[in-house]
Amino acid sequence: MNTQTTMRPIPENETGDGEVLSLIPYTGPWTKEEAAHLLRRTLFGPTRQQILDAVANGMNNTVDTLLAPVTDTLPLTFSTDDTISNVGESWVNEYMPAGDQQPTIVARFASLFGWISQNLFEPNLSIREKMTLFWQNHFAVTYDNEPKMSYDYIQLLRDNCLGNFRQLIKDITIDSQMLVFLNGASNNQFSPNENYARELLELYTIGKGPQIGEGDYTNYTEDDIAEIARILTGWVVENYLSQSGNLVGSNFYAILHDPGTKQLSEKFGNAIINNADAGEYSALIDIIFQQDEVARFICRKLYRWFVNYDLTPEVNATIIEEMATELIANNYDIEPVMSLLLRSEHFYSIALRGTIIKNPVEYMVSMYTTSGSQMNFDLPTTYQMHLIFGWISENIGMHYFAPPQVAGWTAYYQSPGFSQMWINAATIKKRVEYTYYALYNGLDANGQQFPIDVLNLLDSFDYPNDDVEVIKELELLYCCKPLSATQRNFLANQLNGGFGSSVWTTAYDTYATDPSNQSNANVIKNQMRVTLLNLFKMPEFHII
Repeated sequence: MNTQTTMRPIPENETGDGEVLSLIPYTGPWTKEEAAHLLRRTLFGPTRQQILDAVANGMNNTVDTLLAPVTDTLPLTFSTDDTISNVGESWVNEYMPAGDQQPTIVARFASLFGWISQNLFEPNLSIREKMTLFWQNHFAVTYDNEPKMSYDYIQLLRDNCLGNFRQLIKDITIDSQMLVFLNGASNNQFSPNENYARELLELYTIGKGPQIGEGDYTNYTEDDIAEIARILTGWVVENYLSQSGNLVGSNFYAILHDPGTKQLSEKFGNAIINNADAGEYSALIDIIFQQDEVARFICRKLYRWFVNYDLTPEVNATIIEEMATELIANNYDIEPVMSLLLRSEHFYSIALRGTIIKNPVEYMVSMYTTSGSQMNFDLPTTYQMHLIFGWISENIGMHYFAPPQVAGWTAYYQSPGFSQMWINAATIKKRVEYTYYALYNGLDANGQQFPIDVLNLLDSFDYPNDDVEVIKELELLYCCKPLSATQRNFLANQLNGGFGSSVWTTAYDTYATDPSNQSNANVIKNQMRVTLLNLFKMPEFHII
């Protein structure tokens, strides 16, 4: 493993374990280890070439690329069960069929889920997929029975994952999926519903804070929730599963809106909101965002997702305050805050590497993507493969479109365990089982198999015939913390079958002279599989 170091000034605010409590620009060594750390936190498993490119391009250029906009795709129809859309074309702007809609609904959701999974596997150097999953956890919306509505919701997150937080809150407030999910579509002046109003404050923007008295929290009151519910009346969802050719969407009806004057508590400066019909929700959100605690609230969540779940008083007083100041200074645009964080001394602190346990999606995807394994199947088979992957992720604790609570996955909000909650006796056993499955059998659909391409991985190394060098390469790619000498020796012995380095060298060189010889290739393939199987059991692979 590269252990190159260079001298740098020790910041005054560096702790004894090397953690810098400041977002000053990182000026330390930029080696494969630092590049790999950045990419593990922002991608779902970097490839060796991505790490090498990041080293060559430097930290600033790499961060610029990660945060740059990327071209998007559309979910495609892959099954003739969709009776309206043609295979290979997108269904997102197609109406629902007359008569029995269920086959088309099932087919379109399968397409949507397959498309989401396919995006995770794409080798783009972009933070978008990680950010989109962050927002999916933040809003924690579960899918409904309307595929178009679910697509619009997830695409809203994708399009705005690094955009303006205030505008995203405005857009999500009247998004059809959210209106259904938290009963906003049935919130009207005749029967107010407080579900969305409560989560808008507690989970989405400002947080409760400690309770001060009955119905009185640090950042808002129960009366605020009641008034906000009145403000948000009048929005409905139209053309739900429509057969008319009109697509599902939200609309405002003044007759359903409470036209009375609303007043918020002293938490919001006793703000008075007069009737503004369809624009009233926007005025409300502008008032909420006048409170600086909104910036701190979302920055804490960003920090827990990308840096460390442990928000110490020192981190709150320094890092979170700096992030919040940057967010407010940039009118609540997320991209400048992420740019500041990913270039900071704090982010690259040795003490903060390996502090997060991979969620099930990160765990499964990283085995494949880091190896450079690529699907080369037709569209139906590719989407079926991704549906199987989604089922596996769900089976070990994470359904992408169905967070278990309105607050998201418990690993991102439940203290003191946080990401440690991904691992228990049942899930660790399943992780090992699916590791074996991914290596030896692989995703299996339409008579095709997609195991991890261990030969492609091995052939990408500089010295694939040297077992010691191979283990160093695997350690860099898959482990965020250094392995012990005992672990390295154990893995090398797995690779060479316990017969010494020369045996591995001979076996690989024999394979390399004629890669088409299946007998020779299988020897190498099997030894790589058993080595990776043991590596993937090690704690260092389960953390980032």
